[in-house]
Amino acid sequence: MSAEAASQVASQVASQVAGNIASDLANHAAEAASHGGFDLVPAVVLLGAAVVAVPLFKRLGLGSVLGYLAAGLVIGPFGLGLFSNAQSILHVAELGVVMFLFIIGLEMQPSRLWAMRGEIFGLGLAQVLACIALLTLVGLALGYPVPQSFVAGTGFVLTSTAIVMQMLEERRAIGLPKGRRIVAILLLEDLAIVPLLALVAFLAPGGENTTLADRLTSVGIGLASILALVLAGRYLLDPLFRLLGKAKAREVMTAAALFVVLGAALAMQLGGLSMAMGAFLAGVLLSESSFRHQLEADIEPFRGILLGLFFLGVGMALDLAVIAQSWRLIAVSVIAYMVLKMIGIYAIARLFRASNREAIERAVLMAQGGEFAFVLYASASAVGIIDARANALLTATIIVSMALTPILIVLHDRLMPKPAPSMEGVEAVEDLSASVLLIGFGRFGQIVSQPLLGNACSVSIIETNTDAIRDARDFGFKVYYGDGARLDILHAAGAGTARLIIIALNDREASLKVAELAKAEFPLVPVLARAADREHAIALIHAGVEFQIRETFESALMLGEKALELMGVSEEERTHVMEDVRRRDGERLALEETEGLYAGRELIHGNAPHPGTPA
Repeated sequence: MSAEAASQVASQVASQVAGNIASDLANHAAEAASHGGFDLVPAVVLLGAAVVAVPLFKRLGLGSVLGYLAAGLVIGPFGLGLFSNAQSILHVAELGVVMFLFIIGLEMQPSRLWAMRGEIFGLGLAQVLACIALLTLVGLALGYPVPQSFVAGTGFVLTSTAIVMQMLEERRAIGLPKGRRIVAILLLEDLAIVPLLALVAFLAPGGENTTLADRLTSVGIGLASILALVLAGRYLLDPLFRLLGKAKAREVMTAAALFVVLGAALAMQLGGLSMAMGAFLAGVLLSESSFRHQLEADIEPFRGILLGLFFLGVGMALDLAVIAQSWRLIAVSVIAYMVLKMIGIYAIARLFRASNREAIERAVLMAQGGEFAFVLYASASAVGIIDARANALLTATIIVSMALTPILIVLHDRLMPKPAPSMEGVEAVEDLSASVLLIGFGRFGQIVSQPLLGNACSVSIIETNTDAIRDARDFGFKVYYGDGARLDILHAAGAGTARLIIIALNDREASLKVAELAKAEFPLVPVLARAADREHAIALIHAGVEFQIRETFESALMLGEKALELMGVSEEERTHVMEDVRRRDGERLALEETEGLYAGRELIHGNAPHPGTPA
């Protein structure tokens, strides 16, 4: 198949999609016109389904993605039938994925992306090639020819960027090393769509007539698109936003942000690449711009709504009739593809020295097929590699795998044992003795230790975070592993012979338990404790500690005093005000010990007018 023929196929697909969207909009507009206005029913149904399903599924611990998928299935053509054309919604909603990748790109400075080049072209390429080899075996085992087996398996290799990125965001893992490695693999898969589409054209009946020059031309167009976008971003985007910023028109800045995202996506699409990749590159090019945060704020609302709409569209596209007719074949295909893909991902992860835990999590997160498979299967169907029925079955297989992913994640999180702390380079508490026992060595404990060590006091420090213990060693501290909420650890840490016990834990329940144990077992040893807030401080007082301090109290007072100084208040007046504030706080805390949290409210300086006073 020639490059011109491939271009005609792409144009036909695009025209058909646009026609479907236009047809749906025209139908809704015509129906609305008969009622004298725009038809709001589709928008209300979509928003209502999301509002009901997502909070319910998140409350059940199943995640927002599964909620969107279930809602789409219920309201779609194979559920209640409130929508008849799921594909048109799905294609429009792919803009949510595009905007999501733009925001991710804004967080990736070029230096960080360059540092990931080894993971993108090393780890990513290795995973794609290994999974293609494994998944092609599924079709061969089912008796299909090599071209069909290759196309079917390769489509499943292309992971769902939308689902994986949403999962990483919910797990707050995008910025972590394991999250960055997954992002690198997804970027490689986006790049892989170009040579894979070329291979589809080559494998097509009569594809042997496609010349090497045609294929090289397609690759060259893709590379030229990337180069053009990079040059435009390097020399045009920041000056453009600087010029618009001078106009001080917020709505124009929002329009410009959308223009950049959609324009970059269109440029990549015209070059035969993925729209998401174009948006990502645009984000990277603007990541060092002074307008980065404003751009992120402008795009975020559109990204959230459209990404949710994408998942609703996937749910709508799940054809229950096709699944019912060929459920055995689809079930076997889904299980075989997902299991083999997980094996491939796990093996490559371990080969690249990922931990067992990270390899398993990556395999579960990326086990599904993705939205780019729809493009690959449509292209293969257009050139005659697979027929319409095979396309429907493969599409259903992909969608079922996408719907199963949130469930697999829930099972993974519930069944995987919690990671045991690595004790490498860490010593456990045993027969310690010092003047002061410091329990907890986070940011608060580190500061508390300085006056004591500066006065040459002997201090024993215990902590349960092994990473914090190893980090502290690099700064000249000797910290032991031990849980101060256990009585045997307190004895081993020398609490009975210490002159002072300091509780600097961030966990309020743990610190309260330590205080109660210490005062019950070592009543003659004074206990000083860090409090999270007033309620925690009162609980510590009731436990018998000699002194407690709310972690933000003194720093907040110092900031307030500095504010008075900058407001021109004299030093004498500032001193008087600060003494009054401290006195009021102490009196209020004493009342709260016996009368509850709302006692002494009249001692607070408030800014609401008192009853009877003019506003």
